[in-house]
Amino acid sequence: MSPFLYVLSVNGLLFLFSLIFYFFPPKKINSFYGYRTPRTMQNQNIWDFANNFFNKQFLIYAGVSLVGAFLLAIINPKITWQPMILLVLCLAVSVVKTEQELNKFFDKEGKKKKK
Repeated sequence: MSPFLYVLSVNGLLFLFSLIFYFFPPKKINSFYGYRTPRTMQNQNIWDFANNFFNKQFLIYAGVSLVGAFLLAIINPKITWQPMILLVLCLAVSVVKTEQELNKFFDKEGKKKKK
């Protein structure tokens, strides 16, 4: 398989999902689509905040992942697992940053923290 086709099928697909999530965010709490954790599904305020923040982070890091994977494919056309590592890192960083922001602005019961 061509390294560029491989990058498009792995990191390109991730970037496509990030665009879909960014431009078509979930409006209401659901168990099918969006950034879903037990905490984000507690109330609509947390749901909106978490999905808005996650979608922005996901778009940024998926774009970085795609560019990075293409650079790897240019440097070494015999890439194997590197694009997958970039994919996992993209998702992990997006989730960790979102959880940090949730901890900063909401308590464990889902109420907005007072400044």
